[in-house]
Amino acid sequence: MNYYFIAAAILGFLTCIGHFTYGVRQYLNPMLAASFDPVAKAVMHCVFHYVSAFLVLSTLVLAVCGLDLVSYMQGISLVLFVALNFALFSVWQIYFAFFSEINSPFKHLFQWTLFSSISALSLMGIYLT
Repeated sequence: MNYYFIAAAILGFLTCIGHFTYGVRQYLNPMLAASFDPVAKAVMHCVFHYVSAFLVLSTLVLAVCGLDLVSYMQGISLVLFVALNFALFSVWQIYFAFFSEINSPFKHLFQWTLFSSISALSLMGIYLT
């Protein structure tokens, strides 16, 4: 059992809960109610659900690998892929927060803390065990 992967999976699960509650309420519903190009709106709606699928699948991968339900070599590759994705998500969100015109950008774009934590725990599970 890899406790770093399990901890990352728990954070991933909490991220999923936030995405499906806070994200729907604060992002998806206002975006769908806004008045802008219907094609762009449909694409953004799809992107929200692409992210949903990624978050759920990543959490499952981390949990399955943490519980040693797949072989070590396959698990390492899967977790490395997940960790790098979350690291890049974090970097991009920090970048956009720095250069946005949003008041208190780190209050509104806080997901980078979860993304970087999931990435760090995943990488720790690979390299420290």
